[in-house]
Amino acid sequence: MIDTLIDWNNKPVILASASPRRKQILSLAGIDFTVHPSNYHEPDDENATPEVLVRNHAKLKALDISGNYTNAWIIGADTIVVKDGKILEKPIDRADAINMLKILSNVTHQVFTGYCILNSQNGKLITDVEVTDVTFHPLTSDMIELYVDHYSPYDKAGSYGIQDFSAVFVKSIQGCFYNVVGFPIAHFTQTCLHHLKSLQ
Repeated sequence: MIDTLIDWNNKPVILASASPRRKQILSLAGIDFTVHPSNYHEPDDENATPEVLVRNHAKLKALDISGNYTNAWIIGADTIVVKDGKILEKPIDRADAINMLKILSNVTHQVFTGYCILNSQNGKLITDVEVTDVTFHPLTSDMIELYVDHYSPYDKAGSYGIQDFSAVFVKSIQGCFYNVVGFPIAHFTQTCLHHLKSLQ
């Protein structure tokens, strides 16, 4: 359990996300935490680079719930899919989901996850970003429609979740697999081990 190595200074750890995938990944690392979803709504029209965007969203999610805790570590996170500089948000409907997967067919795209660790006692925080390159095989229309109609693309950036049936789309990954799922646990753990004291 990584909790035996990270000095949380006896503060509770709060995940500001309702994502079952992030919850599962943090649990996988043996981190003891409580879930308190943020109500922060991510703007659609920010003129920012993907890296700055996910950093900002992660920080604002953490800040959104920090007032509920006088002395805790608040973790915020945000994941986006980017192709040729264009951010692919969560699809708004079936046609949008199908179109996104067509865009990702037979090409390489990037998955950005930003995370924030906030000390609610003093307001100190740190943000960081992990980027993973994902390349898809060519996807037929039948395969895309099968996925959209029988799985759950609507709560996922880019219309897919690599941990489900869409794993068969993937030709290669360069970088952290768990980053694509929604939280770069290895990157996050290194930040906690080496930089958490600076937030005390």
